[in-house]
Amino acid sequence: MKLVRLLANLGYGSRKQVAQLFREGAVTDANGDVLYADDKVDHADVRFDGEPLDPPQGLVVMLHKPTGYTCSRKDVGRLVYDLLPPRFGVRNPVLSTVGRLDRDTSGLLLFTDDGQLLHRIISPKSALAKVYEATLADDLKGGEGALFAAGTLMLDGETEPLEPATLEVLGPRHVRLSITEGRYHQVRRMFAAVGNHVETLERVALGGLTLGGLEPGTWRLLTDADIAQLFA
Repeated sequence: MKLVRLLANLGYGSRKQVAQLFREGAVTDANGDVLYADDKVDHADVRFDGEPLDPPQGLVVMLHKPTGYTCSRKDVGRLVYDLLPPRFGVRNPVLSTVGRLDRDTSGLLLFTDDGQLLHRIISPKSALAKVYEATLADDLKGGEGALFAAGTLMLDGETEPLEPATLEVLGPRHVRLSITEGRYHQVRRMFAAVGNHVETLERVALGGLTLGGLEPGTWRLLTDADIAQLFA
């Protein structure tokens, strides 16, 4: 692939803009030597403003989503894509969220341009655990854990019971809940079904992957080892 097209696909600018970057000397090799648009150089050896290029297709990003942001490209207000570099928003193929967290939920959110990986993560067959920590409006009654684990809880307006879920009590109004489904507002609706209300909700893990100290509003690229950990 020509270098101009490569950088354009990675979101560094339109082809015209990228061509100008070459003329300005912004694109170099690993040794700092200026590259030209028709040079043939391995992706790993190209530098933009002295920094390695973003990975090609197969990019996976983990964001610690704060509350108040929407998992959308088009909604009015603060969007999760605003927290990523602008070039991530114009990559080709596009970078999509892996599932969604609602506006009032914080925590681990993944993005990828790898359609096969996205579907593998969200597929019911993968049954990846989604782990949330929640604070509740009222004290637990004591029977919630057994009910959630039984696989018999029916949410309002649905016809199929939920899959078994694991509840860990961290305090009278503080819990950690692990689910393998992704139904609409599932955690909030589960506690509503037992007469309680979720006040704060954060996803702290997906599969074997955790936030690992990532601060709210910040992101990092995932490595192959991270992806393996996700499915471990």
